Amino acid sequence: MRPEVLIDWFDEHGRDLPWRKPECTGWGVLVSEIMLQQTPVARVQPIWEEWLKRWPVPSALAAESQGEVVRAWGKLGYPRRALRLHAAAAEIAAKHGDVVPSDVDTLLALPGIGAYTARAIVAFAYGKRAPVVDTNVRRVVARAVHGAGDAGPPSNTRDMADVEKFLPAQDAPAAKFSAALMELGALICTAKSQRCADCPLYAECAWQKAGRPAYAGPAKVVQKFAGTDRQVRGLLLDVLRGTDGPVEQAKLDLVWHDAGQRSRCLDSLLVDGLLEQTRDGLFALPGEH
Repeated sequence: MRPEVLIDWFDEHGRDLPWRKPECTGWGVLVSEIMLQQTPVARVQPIWEEWLKRWPVPSALAAESQGEVVRAWGKLGYPRRALRLHAAAAEIAAKHGDVVPSDVDTLLALPGIGAYTARAIVAFAYGKRAPVVDTNVRRVVARAVHGAGDAGPPSNTRDMADVEKFLPAQDAPAAKFSAALMELGALICTAKSQRCADCPLYAECAWQKAGRPAYAGPAKVVQKFAGTDRQVRGLLLDVLRGTDGPVEQAKLDLVWHDAGQRSRCLDSLLVDGLLEQTRDGLFALPGEH
């Protein structure tokens, strides 16, 4: 894999996303990376823009109530990410002068920041050399380098070592290569309906040379939504997002027919800190009673 080929392709075809603009701060990149976890760009961008306008620095978000942060998260899904982002903002404001750290180890010490997110911030916010590996990157490497139809089960150590081999030595090209590799997986080398004829790596792709064999690894779990606890949790949260204060359980009972599942989901929201119960038995978003 030749980095310069991918970088040239990215310069011409990379999407014009607001968190990629030179003026975007480390905070803007951090917020984007948390929001983009398991959520498509099209859904993230308008919410990201609203958040950065409302909370342009970590201390602004940290000063907000948890309940309002959960409300502003809207329909992005996996709302615990909102609470983790709020906690990270508080620590950045208190311990790092309101500036997102620029080294991996310090970032990893923040609440809710894992191996991928730390390296993504280092590369995309600060233009440093770091192997950034997400699902898209793993798929591109599996095909282009290993000739497999898709990546197998993830391994941070192995996957980062795979990418490290191709990273340019200098910071700026390495950071752009990381973005390009990810973009290729998002736009061209997709899980289904891949656009191989448009791929800059077509001539050297090991998967193409092998005849594009089907993926032969462990079966992947397809996530459903309809009827799951995730859906019910979202419906319960929607009730609270649409109110300014606590509500009675009877109002929550209207959102789902299965009382056992509804009760289980309500309990899980309380355990996760996404809802709180008042002394008189009402339910509210955290900090709003």
